[in-house]
Amino acid sequence: MSTIAPDVTVIAPEEIRLGTGNGRRFEGAEHGAGVSYFYVDNQPGQGSLLHWHPYPETWVVLEGDAAFTVGDRTIAATAGDTVTGPAFVPHRFENVGSGTMRLIGIHASAVIIQTVVE
Repeated sequence: MSTIAPDVTVIAPEEIRLGTGNGRRFEGAEHGAGVSYFYVDNQPGQGSLLHWHPYPETWVVLEGDAAFTVGDRTIAATAGDTVTGPAFVPHRFENVGSGTMRLIGIHASAVIIQTVVE
C-alpha cells in the first residue's frame, strides 16, 4: 500500500540565520509548521534579555552550562537538560560556563511573539 506524503520542507541554516553568528530564528508559520524556535549559540556571559511570551516556552540545552531566570527562580541547566517556562512570566537565560552554550528555545506558537522587559 502506497501513502502519498504531504509536502516536506527542508530549511537550510543560512535561510533563518540571525545576524552573522550561528544563531537561527525559525517561525513555523512561514514554513507550514505549528511551532517556532530559536537556535542559540552563545559564548560565556552571553544570553537573552529579560522578556515574556503569551505562550509557554521549552528550552533544550544541547551543549554547555546555562542559567535560566524564570520569574523569581534561577535554574541551572547543562547539556541534556530540558527547562520549561509558563506563558506571561518574564524569563531570560545566560551562558554561565567556560565554553560555548547551545540551546533550542521551542515556542508553542507558529509565530514568535516576544515582549522585552529590560
